[in-house]
Amino acid sequence: MKKWILIIGIVAVGLAGIFVFQKFKPQGVQESAVAPKPVDFQATKAKAEQGDVEAQVTLAKLYGTGQGTAPNFKESAAWYQKAIEKGNPDAQVGLGELYEAGQGVKRDLAEAARLYHLAADQGNAGAQYNLSEMYHYGNGVKKDEAEAAKWLRSAAEQGNAAAQYGLGQRYDLGVGVAVDRVEAFKWLSLAVAQGVSDNVGALGRVKDAMKSAELSEAKKRVAAFVPTKGAKPLAK
Repeated sequence: MKKWILIIGIVAVGLAGIFVFQKFKPQGVQESAVAPKPVDFQATKAKAEQGDVEAQVTLAKLYGTGQGTAPNFKESAAWYQKAIEKGNPDAQVGLGELYEAGQGVKRDLAEAARLYHLAADQGNAGAQYNLSEMYHYGNGVKKDEAEAAKWLRSAAEQGNAAAQYGLGQRYDLGVGVAVDRVEAFKWLSLAVAQGVSDNVGALGRVKDAMKSAELSEAKKRVAAFVPTKGAKPLAK
């Protein structure tokens, strides 16, 4: 499912702002040049029926994309639900996205947010990014920019490029966090290095506004960054 990330451009005249939207894939990375390996639908279904949770998630995705079978969102939702009963976070994200889109199930943003939260609490970066979007737009939850930034950071810490770019913008503009050019440069740079398009020039704008000491510190943070698998928000 395609997600949207808000980009706020500051206008030079007065304090007015404009809103521009840029598409990102949920994981914020470009298409791989290597074609995915074909999946044996019947073999996957057989394993799923035997209770294999990974096969159940894969089968749900196959039904959702129509790989090896006709697209069937109801079947997709049903197999995600079976995997959710075993606590699988990928299934929680998958079913959450179906509830968000109203595919195979009645559209329910609150249920989508609940499922994202379950997976996000388990450290699933995709769920953390999706949950951040829900808090940003107030979809299924009360709009809360601080909460949106918190979950975005968790996904960014895991190397999610779309989350890194969004977090960099937040530090640049002070949305849900305090303005911090060093952190803005760090996260924008990490995202761009992964192939995220900076077609609004956020990274260049931040760099131009930085003092030499700030830029030096920011580059050190970029170089020192190591993705943390399963990163979760710090306890308050």
